[in-house]
Amino acid sequence: MSDIQKAMALLIGAFHKYSGEEGDKLTLSKGELKDLLQNEFGNTFDKSNDKAAMDKIFKDLDANADGTVDFQEYVTLVACITMLCNEFFTKK
Repeated sequence: MSDIQKAMALLIGAFHKYSGEEGDKLTLSKGELKDLLQNEFGNTFDKSNDKAAMDKIFKDLDANADGTVDFQEYVTLVACITMLCNEFFTKK
C-alpha cells in the first residue's frame, strides 16, 4: 500500500475503534468522540475537561444535527486539524 492508502486505513480504523461503544457502530456519540480526541490526538485534546468546549466541538461537527458524528463528519474534523498543522509547520 502507498503511504496515503496506509493513512486512510489508519483513519478508518481509528473511527471504528471508538464507534459503536455506546450504540450505532457507524457513528460516534459525544462520549466516543471525546475518547477518540483524547486518545488519538494526544496532547492536542489530552485532559480536556472543559465540557463546554467539547460540547461546541461536537455540535460543530454534527452537521446534520442528528446527535451523532458520522464518518464524513469525522473526516472533516481530521482534514481541518491536518490543515491547521500544515499551516503551523509551513509558517515556521
